[in-house]
Amino acid sequence: MPTISLFFGIVIRMYYDDHAPPHFHAYYQEHAVVILIDTLAIRDGYLPRRAMAMVLEWAAAHREELYTDWTLAAEHRPLNKIDPLE
Repeated sequence: MPTISLFFGIVIRMYYDDHAPPHFHAYYQEHAVVILIDTLAIRDGYLPRRAMAMVLEWAAAHREELYTDWTLAAEHRPLNKIDPLE
């Protein structure tokens, strides 16, 4: 599962051949969450409030890039790195 971004101890990843709808995985310490790209809704999991706020801010700023990586993953092509939250 490729890591596409890393910031403030939060790791953002996407799986190849993952199921629809388009989403990404975020990890922080022992916590994990799956976020839908189109609505930024939590599909599964939990992150602490501060980490979750940073993930949502990052995802809102990079939604098009997330969709591009989702398409690349479906085609088994290398994913693009996405700039971290600063």
